[in-house]
Amino acid sequence: QVQLVESGGGLVRPGGSLRLSCVASGNIFTIDNVDWYRQAPGKQRELVARIIKDSDPHYADSVKGRFTISRDNAKNTVHLQMNSLKPEDTAVYYCNADVTGDDHVLRVYWGHGTQVTVSS
Repeated sequence: QVQLVESGGGLVRPGGSLRLSCVASGNIFTIDNVDWYRQAPGKQRELVARIIKDSDPHYADSVKGRFTISRDNAKNTVHLQMNSLKPEDTAVYYCNADVTGDDHVLRVYWGHGTQVTVSS
């Protein structure tokens, strides 16, 4: 089993910044794709950013130039730096990871989410 734990959410004013973290622990052989999704009230969950091993990150158009995804493989951690935050960025942010365990089976895991609220 693998656990993904998000942290770093909170309340911030428009124009402010937050840095989200997603830490993976448990039966991990390798971590491949890691995504950040978000879900606002009454809306579908949407992909915000994706980081793939040995490839350029991918961002939703709505966050390009403001958000940066990065990973620390030694710590099994992925960060999402969010700058110039807007009220429309308000959502629960979820981490999603493709993890291969010691049994060499690839599984997909989700964290429980962290709330980001952008408001004056």
